[in-house]
Amino acid sequence: MASTQEPVEISLITDPSDMTAVFAIGAASFGVQTTDAIWNATNPRWETSEGAAEGVARFVSRFEGITKDKEGRPNTLFVKASTEGKVVGFAIWQQASFVPGHGDPPTDDLGGTDAVAALHPGDETEQRFASQIFASLVKRRLAYVKEQENSTNPAIFVLDICAVDPSFQRRGIAGKLVQFGLEEAKKRGLEATTEASNMGRGVYERVGFWADGDVHYTLDEEFAGRRRPSNVFMRTGKRT
Repeated sequence: MASTQEPVEISLITDPSDMTAVFAIGAASFGVQTTDAIWNATNPRWETSEGAAEGVARFVSRFEGITKDKEGRPNTLFVKASTEGKVVGFAIWQQASFVPGHGDPPTDDLGGTDAVAALHPGDETEQRFASQIFASLVKRRLAYVKEQENSTNPAIFVLDICAVDPSFQRRGIAGKLVQFGLEEAKKRGLEATTEASNMGRGVYERVGFWADGDVHYTLDEEFAGRRRPSNVFMRTGKRT
């Protein structure tokens, strides 16, 4: 167990080699600790060396594909928490907008039919489940970005994922990762949103998020018995 006296540094990820640690932390947090159905559906075989390599490659691909807004700012920020050279937590923040030049257009299709097929080769049942549970998770996000289209600053800053190595949890690291993104959102004049799990909800509330409704899952009847996370859509803007 790490000493509580070890300093933790929060910084941007600038080297894709960090993605190996990032994926391992996600797997330990969402795969082992909470057995999150969305993580399992979108990161199949995460517990195998082959699946881990595939997951790392997806993170690297996203990192290397970062775009910029019309102000020249990166639309996606990979943020890490590290201590003594070891990455112990991470967060991914994304500026989302349907207006060109104001952010990346959000999507609910996991990258398209080919990408979903690559996640679950030859297994149409798992392909359908992954597509449906992910689309359900981000449905409110997409609707909210759509609502901002005619505003002065038609974008939001999304906390897409945040995870901390279980050995380093309960040290305030998640809060620091979230606060880093909130400060950037403030600089950009944007409201922040996220889809929060039970594990992260308390952290987000303490730094200014509030719950704006449960995530409702629209799944085929064949998936009725499957476990689904109890997520909520959260915002930092004024309550309506």
